[in-house]
Amino acid sequence: MTVSTFTHEDTGRATRLAVLSMALCVAVLIASEFLPVSLLTPIAADMGVTEGHAGQAISISGLFAVITSLTIARATRGLDRRRLQLGLTTLLVVSGVIVTFAPNYPVLMFGRALLGVAIGGFWSMSTAIVMRLLPAGQVPQGLAALNAGNAIAATVAAPMGSWLGDLIGWRGAFFLIVPLALLALLCQWLVMPSLPAEENNRTGGPFGLLARAEVSTGMAAIFFLFMGQFALFTYLRPFLEGVAGFSVPELSLVLLLIGIAGVAGTWAISRLLKVMLFPLLIGIPLAMAGIAALLLFFAQNQIVVALLLLSWGLFATAAPVGWGTWLARTLHRQAELGGGLQVAVIQLAIMSGAAIGGLIFDAFGWAADFILAAALLLAASVAALLAARIGRRT
Repeated sequence: MTVSTFTHEDTGRATRLAVLSMALCVAVLIASEFLPVSLLTPIAADMGVTEGHAGQAISISGLFAVITSLTIARATRGLDRRRLQLGLTTLLVVSGVIVTFAPNYPVLMFGRALLGVAIGGFWSMSTAIVMRLLPAGQVPQGLAALNAGNAIAATVAAPMGSWLGDLIGWRGAFFLIVPLALLALLCQWLVMPSLPAEENNRTGGPFGLLARAEVSTGMAAIFFLFMGQFALFTYLRPFLEGVAGFSVPELSLVLLLIGIAGVAGTWAISRLLKVMLFPLLIGIPLAMAGIAALLLFFAQNQIVVALLLLSWGLFATAAPVGWGTWLARTLHRQAELGGGLQVAVIQLAIMSGAAIGGLIFDAFGWAADFILAAALLLAASVAALLAARIGRRT
C-alpha cells in the first residue's frame, strides 16, 4: 500500500511560493503605477495634452485605489480570495493592453483607472491573505517579501521607463508590463490555494474600525508617516540637483542605492518585529525626522547627503512592513477591512504630502518643505507612541 509523501514541509513550501507569487504581482503593480513618471513628455505629445494632464494618469490610479480599498471587502464578501486575486491580476493585464493601444486621452485614463482598482484591491487584501497563508510567526517575513517587491519596482520603474521609452517608445514600455503581468497571473494560478471568504466583516465598514482608539491612533501615525515621507521624497530630485549639486548620473546612482537600502531594510525589520514591534514603529519616523533635519545642515556636502539618503531608504521602505504587522496583530479577523482602511489612508497621505509639499516647495523653498516633512514624521512617532500605550491597556 502506497503512503502519501506529502508533508507539512511541502505545505509550507507551497504557501511560501504563494506569497512569492504575490510579491511578483506587487512588483508589476508598482512598476505600472509609477511608469508614467519618466514618460510624461512623450505621452503628452502623443495624446495632444499638457504634461500636467498627462500626470493625472498617476492621480487617477491613486483615486480609484482609494475607492476600491474602502469598498472591496464588503463588495466581495462571499468570493474566494484566490479568485479575487486572479481577477485583480487580470485587471492589471487588461489595463496594460488598454493603455498601450489607447487612441486618445479618455481611453488612456480609463486604463489607468482599472489599474487603480487592481492596486487598491490587491493591497487591501494582501495582509489578510498573508495571515492565512503563513503561520503567525512568519507573517512579518511574508509582508517583507511583498514590500521587497514594492521597493525593487519603485527603484527601477522610473529609470527603466525612461530608457525603454527612448528605445521602443512609451507604448512599447507600457506593453512590456503585459507579459510580466501574465507571468504573475500564471504563477498565482499555479500556486495560490483556495481561500474561501470568511464571514468576519460584519461591521460598519472600514470606517467603523476607527471607533477603536488603538486603530484611530495607529491610522493617524500611518497618515503622518507617509505624508511626511512623500512631502520630502517627491521633491528629492530638485534638491539633489539644485542644492546638493549632484549630476544626473550621480542622482541616478543615489536613487538606485536608496532602493537597495530599502530592500535591506525590509529584510532586517522582518526579523526584528517579532520582539520589538512598537519600538520600531515609534523609532522609524523619529529617525526619518532626524534625517530630514540633518539634510538641512549638510545640504552642500554630497557624501553626507548620500549617506543620509541611504539611511532614509533603509527606514522608509521598512516602515510599511512594521505597520502591516501591527495591522495583523491588532485586527486579526478584521484584517481585510483594516487593510482596506490602511491602503486608503496611505494613498490619501501620499497625495496630500506630494500636493502640500509642492505648494511649500514652490512658495518657500526646499528647506521649508523638509521642515514640514520632519514635523509630520515627528507627529507620526508621537501617534505611534499613543497607539502603543492604548494597546497595552486593551
